[in-house]
Amino acid sequence: MAVYTAGDAIERALEALAEELRASTVAVKAGRGGAGSGVIWASDGAIVTNAHVASGPHAEVVLSDGRRFPARVERRDPRRDLALLRIEATGLPAAAVRDPCDLRAGEVLVAVGHPLGIPNALTMGIAHAAVTGTSRRFVQADLRLAPGNSGGPLTDVHGRVVGINSMVVAGGLALAVPADDVQRFAGARGEPALLGLQLAPVRLRSGRDALLIIGVEPNGRGHRAGLIVGDIVLASDADRLRYASALEILRGGRSMTVQTPRDPESARAA
Repeated sequence: MAVYTAGDAIERALEALAEELRASTVAVKAGRGGAGSGVIWASDGAIVTNAHVASGPHAEVVLSDGRRFPARVERRDPRRDLALLRIEATGLPAAAVRDPCDLRAGEVLVAVGHPLGIPNALTMGIAHAAVTGTSRRFVQADLRLAPGNSGGPLTDVHGRVVGINSMVVAGGLALAVPADDVQRFAGARGEPALLGLQLAPVRLRSGRDALLIIGVEPNGRGHRAGLIVGDIVLASDADRLRYASALEILRGGRSMTVQTPRDPESARAA
């Protein structure tokens, strides 16, 4: 009878995690603009990477199974170092996403990419801080990144993306663009992938946590559901109401229900 140790279990878990992450991580080649990594953000061919990786209008994307696709750059945001690419493919394994505001210092994080031309390399470290900064927000992690890791995913041990690797600063501290910023950026096209709500956490007199709607984007899912500025979100089928970004990070195609005191009957945003 085979005997498995705790070390064996950890090794098998890491192997499974690496396989899952590699499936949703791609190589991005952009001619003289450089080479790096990217993340399959939606199964319909949306790829997120860094703006400094995809500096021109076109690039090539290589999937983990070796398939190659020409990609067009739909939009770039150099300030946040993000670029959204589009390839003609469907049924792709999109990455799972986690609200980075939930991160705690000391959590184990994993980065996958193509450093120095090595395909699908995995490295591990710990979170230094969740989301820091104001004009430019970052997730900080103590892990080693190299050229080619740029644009790849930074994930928790469950394979959920908390950020897109962007740069390394003095001392080897890795900085990643928070996943909620990435989701807002990637969801700006056509049918919004986000609720289109600006939210602020509030504590009611009863001591209950809630979210105050301070902005509603025209034609967003929240607007179409009848939500207005001043509504207080009392309950939802999102995970938590402790963070304003908890509702914003929902992926496209998923529906949710919110309840407000103005309309105790549930409003549904799909």
